[in-house]
Amino acid sequence: MTKSLKKQLIKIIIATLLFAGAFFHLPQIIELALLVAAYLIVGTPILLKAARNIRNGQVFDENFLMTIATFGAFALQEYTEAVAVMLFFQIGEFFQSYAVNKSRKSIAALMNIRPDYAHVKRGKELITVSPEEVKLGEIIIVQPGERVPLDGTIIKGNASLNTSALTGESLPRDVSKGENVLSGSVNLNGVIEIKTTSVFSDSTVSRILDLVENAGSKKAQIEAFITRYARYYTPTVVIIALTLAFLPPLLGSTLGLKEWIYRAITFLVISCPCALVISIPLSFLAGMGAASRCGVLVKGGNYLEALSRAEIFVFDKTGTLTKGNFKVTNITAFIGSKETLLQNAAKVEAYSHHPIAASIKQAYDRKIDLKDISDVEEIAGCGIKAKINNQDISVGNKKILDKFGIAEPKIEKDGTILYVLYDNKLAGYIKIEDEIKTDSAQTISLLKAHGIKETVMLTGDRKEIGYKIGKKLGLDTVHAELLPIDKVSKIEQLLGKKSANGQLVFIGDGINDAPVLARSDIGIAMGGIGSDAAVEAADIVIMTDEPSKIISALKIAKKTIFIAKENIVFAIGVKLLVLALGALGYASIWAAVFADVGVSVIAILNAVRLLPYRPKIL
Repeated sequence: MTKSLKKQLIKIIIATLLFAGAFFHLPQIIELALLVAAYLIVGTPILLKAARNIRNGQVFDENFLMTIATFGAFALQEYTEAVAVMLFFQIGEFFQSYAVNKSRKSIAALMNIRPDYAHVKRGKELITVSPEEVKLGEIIIVQPGERVPLDGTIIKGNASLNTSALTGESLPRDVSKGENVLSGSVNLNGVIEIKTTSVFSDSTVSRILDLVENAGSKKAQIEAFITRYARYYTPTVVIIALTLAFLPPLLGSTLGLKEWIYRAITFLVISCPCALVISIPLSFLAGMGAASRCGVLVKGGNYLEALSRAEIFVFDKTGTLTKGNFKVTNITAFIGSKETLLQNAAKVEAYSHHPIAASIKQAYDRKIDLKDISDVEEIAGCGIKAKINNQDISVGNKKILDKFGIAEPKIEKDGTILYVLYDNKLAGYIKIEDEIKTDSAQTISLLKAHGIKETVMLTGDRKEIGYKIGKKLGLDTVHAELLPIDKVSKIEQLLGKKSANGQLVFIGDGINDAPVLARSDIGIAMGGIGSDAAVEAADIVIMTDEPSKIISALKIAKKTIFIAKENIVFAIGVKLLVLALGALGYASIWAAVFADVGVSVIAILNAVRLLPYRPKIL
C-alpha cells in the first residue's frame, strides 16, 4: 500500500470513530463538534477538489455534487447525513484506488518471465552475462530448467519447452535443430544451443513486459455512474435555483427580491441529492457484495456498471473455456487391439512426468507392470522407446515417423497425436485433447440470449484445435496461434467494433493474458487456477473457475443498475414534487426533510435488497 493510500485509510478510520462517537448521547455541542471534525477530515479533500475544479472550469462533477449535498444537509441540520455522505464516498474511493494501484503496479513483478542471465559462447569460453549484453547473432546455451533469454534459432540439440507464459498452453512444445524459439520459454530437458535473432530490447519477453506495463495507460477510464449522473443533475438544479431567484423579480413579481432569493435557497436545500449520493454508491457496494457471495470478486463499482453495458465477450481457451487437462479421446490400432496399443503406450510412458504421459496413464487406469519393460530410452525431440517382452515399442510425435521413414497417415489433427510403433512399424495412434469445461457451451449460449453482440476466442493453440473447440461451443469468431502481442492487437481491433457506449470484456487465466486483461475495457480472470499476474491485472475475478459465473456477474450488474435507476427516478420524482411546492411557497421545512431524509432511508433500503440476490443462470 502506498503512503497516500495509508494516509487516506487513517483519515477514514479516525472519521469513522468520531462519527460513531456522536451516537453515544453526548451533550449536543460535543456531538456537533465530533460530526464537524469527522466531516472536515474526510470532506476537506473533496471540498478543495470541487473548488479547484470550479477554478479550472470543471464545475459539474461528483465533487461539486458532494459539496451541494452536504451543505444542504447542514442547512437542514442533518449533520449525521452530511458526514455519512462524505464517509461513504471516501470509503468507496479508497477501495477502488487500492485495487487499481495494487493491480497496475504489481503486474510486471508477478509475471516473472524476465530472464536473469544468458550463457554466451565467446571463443572457447562460456560466459554468463545479462541478457541485455548479448549481441545479435551470438550463440547462447540454455540448460534444463533455465529460461530462454532471447529469441533465436536452435543450431544444436533437442528439448521440450514450456511456453505457457507466452501462449497459455500447458502442453510443452518439442523443438529441435532449425526451429525458432522465443524468449520467456522454459527448457524442461536437453541442452540446446541457440543463435540469437534479436537483441533483448526487441525480444518477445521484453515486448510482453512492455505491453503489461503500458497496457493500463491505454485503457479508457470507465466513468463512475455517479459522475455521469452529477454532470446532468447538478447544473440543472443550479440553473433552476438562479432562475427562481432573479427571473420573477425581473418579470415584475409583486414579491421582493429577498423573498425569491429565500425561495431559491429553500429550493437548493430541498434539491440536496443526499438520497442519491448515498444510495447510488450503496447500490454498487450491495451489488459487489451479492457478486462476492456468488464467487465473483468485483474490484470497483465502476466495473460492475460497465459490465452491464458489455457488447463483446472475448475468451482465452486453455484454463478458461477448457480445463487445461489432457484426456485420451481416440485410440486407433493398425496392428493388434486398441487395448494392447494403450497398454504398451502406458508402459513406455511409465517413467515420464510429461502431461501427455499422465493422460495416457490415466486412460489406462490400471497398475503398470514394470517387470517386462527394459532399455527405456528417450529419443530427443521425438518421443520414448523401450523394450516390452523383447519387442521394440516407440511412442512419440510426428518426428518419430520421420526418423524411421514412415509416411504420416491422413487423420484430423484437431488434437495432439501420439504415434505408437512396434519394431519400427506404425501400429496405431492415440489422440489427446484438452477437456472442455462442462458449463462453457451453456455460458456462450446464455451470453447470446442476453443480447451480446459477438463472442470471440483468442488462443495460442493450433488452428485445427482452436476452430474445433470454437465450433463445439458456438463461438462467433476464433483466432488461433497467437502470442500475447498478437492478442493485444486483436483486442484493439475488436475495441473498434463496439458502440460508443458499449464495453469489451476479456476473460483469461494465464500469465500471457495479463496484457490483454489490462488493455480490455473489463478484464475478468479465472482466480482458482489463474496466475497471480492475471488476477492482479483483472478488474473482476471468478473465484471458482466456472465460466457460467460470468452470467451471474452480468445479471447482478444489470440488477444493480436497475436498482440504482429506480432510486434515481424515485428520489428525483419526490424532489420535483416538493421542489415545485417549494418554488410556489407551499413546502414547509418538514416537506424538505422528508424529501431528503425520508427519501434517503427508502432509497437505502431499496439498495440493500441487492445483498441477498442470487441470480438463476437458467
